[in-house]
Amino acid sequence: MTPNDEWAAEPCFVISVAARIVGLHAQTLRQYERAGLIEPLRSQGRQRLYSMEDLARLRRIKTLTDDMGINLAGAGVVLRLSDRIRELEAEIDALTQGTAGRHRSHYATGSHSQIPSNGGNERHGNEC
Repeated sequence: MTPNDEWAAEPCFVISVAARIVGLHAQTLRQYERAGLIEPLRSQGRQRLYSMEDLARLRRIKTLTDDMGINLAGAGVVLRLSDRIRELEAEIDALTQGTAGRHRSHYATGSHSQIPSNGGNERHGNEC
């Protein structure tokens, strides 16, 4: 994780500032929260605090609803599917890295079997 990634998840914007940054009204952010589209962290005084990641999600919601005409329920479906795709891509990357590491160590130890240069399709004799 890079320092920028760490800051992206840090909740630091109160609702009025977050709303101004994304170009929405504070009540709209509260509506998105009630609809389950966004979950800002709360301070000890129960004040909503939004991170840069939250602001990016709010921008996606705004694009889906304003520019694409999708209702909040549809936006929720799109966001959940997008989240799931990112999770699966991360799993694939992790599996690929693990497989690549095993593959490199397997060949480094010389424990692989020799495959003929023609892919194992050697013909015996003078068959046509």
